Amino acid sequence: MKYSGGWSFSEAYNLPVGLRKWFVERLVKQLQDEKAAIEEASKSNGGTHQTLSAQNQPKRSSGLENFIRQGKS
Repeated sequence: MKYSGGWSFSEAYNLPVGLRKWFVERLVKQLQDEKAAIEEASKSNGGTHQTLSAQNQPKRSSGLENFIRQGKS
C-alpha cells in the first residue's frame, strides 16, 4: 500500500483490519489487471516496439522552446 497507494506505514498500520484487507485485495486485483493489459497489448502488436528516430520524435511545444532559449541566455 505504501508503494502503490502513497500510504505511510503508520497510515496503513492504523487502518482497521477489514479495511486494510480490502485495500490490499483491491491493489492485488489492480496490479493483475494491469499485468494482463500489458500482456494483451504486447500480443496484439506482435511484441514489436518503436524506436524513436529523427523522423518520429514528438515535437516540442513553443512554450518549451521559449523556456530552453531563456535558460541559455
